[in-house]
Amino acid sequence: MLSNWRKVDAVLNQVFHIHLSDHVAFLRMLAKWIVLGSAVGILAGTASALFLTLLNAATNFRIAHPELLFFLPIIGLVIGWIYHRFAGTAARGNNLVIEEVNLEVAQAANHEIPFRMTPLVLFGTILTHLFGGSAGREGTAIQMGSSLADNLRQILRLNETDRRLMIMAGISGGFGSVFGTPIAGFVFGLEVQSVGRIRYEGVIPCLVASVVGDLVTRTWGVRHSQYPALANVEIDPILLIKIVIAGIGFGLTSLLFIELTHLIKRACKRFLHYPPLYPFVGGLVIIGLTLLLNTQDYLGLSLPLIRSSLDGTGVVTFAFLLKVIFTAVTLGTGFLGGEVTPLFVMGSTLGYTLGIALGVDPIFMASLGFVAVFAGASNTPLACALMGVELFGGGSILYVVIACFVAYLASGHRGIYVTQRIDTSKTYGVDIIAAESLEQHSARRSKRKQPDKQDGTGKSDELQN
Repeated sequence: MLSNWRKVDAVLNQVFHIHLSDHVAFLRMLAKWIVLGSAVGILAGTASALFLTLLNAATNFRIAHPELLFFLPIIGLVIGWIYHRFAGTAARGNNLVIEEVNLEVAQAANHEIPFRMTPLVLFGTILTHLFGGSAGREGTAIQMGSSLADNLRQILRLNETDRRLMIMAGISGGFGSVFGTPIAGFVFGLEVQSVGRIRYEGVIPCLVASVVGDLVTRTWGVRHSQYPALANVEIDPILLIKIVIAGIGFGLTSLLFIELTHLIKRACKRFLHYPPLYPFVGGLVIIGLTLLLNTQDYLGLSLPLIRSSLDGTGVVTFAFLLKVIFTAVTLGTGFLGGEVTPLFVMGSTLGYTLGIALGVDPIFMASLGFVAVFAGASNTPLACALMGVELFGGGSILYVVIACFVAYLASGHRGIYVTQRIDTSKTYGVDIIAAESLEQHSARRSKRKQPDKQDGTGKSDELQN
């Protein structure tokens, strides 16, 4: 039977130059990763559904009981102690996930993303939001999806090459399901590991995991936010110039957030010698800022600020800067959660302000800023542009793409995920060493011999999520 198969393969190759064995291998690979990607999607989608349900309940309860904010330092101390005592490598969050994907296959043996990452980040994030911390959702979803995927890989005893694809699928499944954007989640899983490189080997597992994850989350009854569609705007040279100017502003804002967050982390390490005190002090600062401004608009996800930017109600001029400060303090001092939803807030509010200043429809500009600031901070411009299409429609796709890619270039070689490796320099003339991480690049250019060490992990203070 096998010999007959080989004869058929040889004849087809000789006559039509078709290697039938290649197509059989493809079908096997396709079937394998549809099954494995679906399994990861089911796990990630279910975890996201649980997380979003709890997060919605926590947010509503906090809004109904604003006095909970005054317990934020105590909760921060509890979260800090639990992570200091029990988290281990899980404390590195998304940066651990990206680092594990970037490991060479020969180095991946005996590596794991610990299962405890899932419950720790889930409940840590819920507590952060319940008591008023300014944080997001994507970090939690990505960490849960990746942790569950890697532990499923261990149960199935898959090899190191399959491990990389499983983790990538976990990233896509978590991202696509938590935001309801399966195409952006699919591309995000391919794009996020490196600056200037897309890992096409993960196309099938990432696509399947993201789509299945989104379907599973919706099946559990979770509904995502809906945003007004962008109008079909014709190509206008003057408008293009204004979008480029705004894109630079979006990129610089993402850079400001990144640098302020890392500055706060370094300050905590320098002045507070017991890590659980970091979020305790951060909680006190958040209380002080809230009382000073006499508003709770910048606590939690701050979704009302996005709605006000996109429906034309409007926001105060420096709303974006206040969200930058609140989120940098929250995450820089060790509270749990992601950066992406706060980045959406920063982008939409800044876009509204820039729209007025540049004489462009502020709602239109707010929609572009929504995804562009995230593109600059995460170094994933393609995924962010696709997210813009999924959320706002394709009527102004040219302007969405320009805003995202200009922000990506303007943010420099920095990012919220410091273990991303630089595959291709963003600009000519920048001193880049092939495959160095953003963290290594920053440390080398700052003329530090090595990154500052973090207690217990041997990693930089920037490696905390």
